[in-house]
Formats: sequence, C-alpha cells, structure tokens
Amino acid sequence: MNIKCFHFGVLRACCAVLWEKGPDCVVVDASFYEPEEKKSLYLFFRTAGLRPLAILLTHAHFDHIEGVKELSDDFGGLPVYFSFAEAPVIEGLEKNCHFLGQRVPSLDVPMRDIHDGEVLHFGDMELEVLATPGHSPGSVCYLDRKGRLLISGDTLFAGTIGRTDLGNGDYDQLMESIQTKLLPLDGEIEVFPGHGPSTSIAVERATNPFLQPFNEPYEEE
Repeated sequence: MNIKCFHFGVLRACCAVLWEKGPDCVVVDASFYEPEEKKSLYLFFRTAGLRPLAILLTHAHFDHIEGVKELSDDFGGLPVYFSFAEAPVIEGLEKNCHFLGQRVPSLDVPMRDIHDGEVLHFGDMELEVLATPGHSPGSVCYLDRKGRLLISGDTLFAGTIGRTDLGNGDYDQLMESIQTKLLPLDGEIEVFPGHGPSTSIAVERATNPFLQPFNEPYEEE
C-alpha cells in the first residue's frame, strides 16, 4: 500500500491518499479548507495518475470533513464511508463551527455505513475497519494488514491519545479501544494519526505515557 499524507486546515488534520498500483485510490479524511490546499491535493492526483474511488472518514469532527462535499462532487459523487454512530457529532456540527468561527462542512453526499471488522475493497486495496470509539462515538481506524499500515484518526497519536473533552467523548471507552484493538496489533505496523507525525505500534506500546499500566480505564467497584 502506498500512502501520501497532507496536513490541511487550521488544525492541520491529516488527509491521506491510499493506493496500490493505481490509478484507483481512496482519500481518508478530506480535510482541505483553503483553495490552495485543494489545488495541491488535486495536483497530486494528476501527477501520480490517480483517481479517487471513495472517501473514508475516521470520524466527523469538522476539521476532518471540510473538503468532503467538494471532493465527492468533483469526482462524480464519490461515496463517503463512515460509522453512522457519528450521528451526534454531525448533529452538533453547526453549533461547534459557529462557536469556533469556522464554516459548516456539508455532508450532502452519498453516505455508506461501516462496521467493526468489515473489510472494504477498492480495486486492489483491502482496508479493515476497526471501531475505536472514545474520541467520538463512531471513531474508526483503517488497517491494511498486508501492508502493515494503520490510519488511526484521532484515536492514537505519536506519544499521546485522542481528546475526550470535546463533547460525545468517553475516556474509558477510548482507552479500551486502544488497548483491545490497537496495541495487540503487529508492532511493525506504521501508524498515521489524524494530526502530527507517524509512529508505530511498537513505539507507542513502549513509550506512550498515556498507555502505561497506571493509565488503565477506570473500573467501578
């Protein structure tokens, strides 16, 4: 699997392009906001000889979906795959964007629900859906087992974990998602988070301060 990451928008959210041999590709989190950002993404499509088949979302916070409508429309109505458990996040988009002074992204696009363990096929690509709620109710990661590559969205970062204080977040759920779905994966898997640099499962298991034994999910007696 090949990957090209862009970091777009005021919060520099990762927009990842994934492909095998081409020309088929998918875009994970279409986060472009400014016209120049859109131009740089589309220029990459042209120079690499790629054409997107679908848009995949790790979650629906505004900074990860700002370019979804434009990208979908520009390529003939691309389907947008995400967990419909994100409904509460989508319902709060307008309020949150107005509070932050951001335009409200449109999701008036063809939408397809995805589920934990589902394997998505796009050309030669196979991406497994890992449901990792916590940062938001419908947060997911996308795993290429063969290529040892994980798109972790805002669930796991290099040296830290996703926030759970943005509304609809749940710390215990996030920790359970990371510990049961991500940390048991092959340590050589390279992780591409929703913000910041890439890392690996092995590095995060060994060094992430939020994932040490004293940071277990809280258990009520």
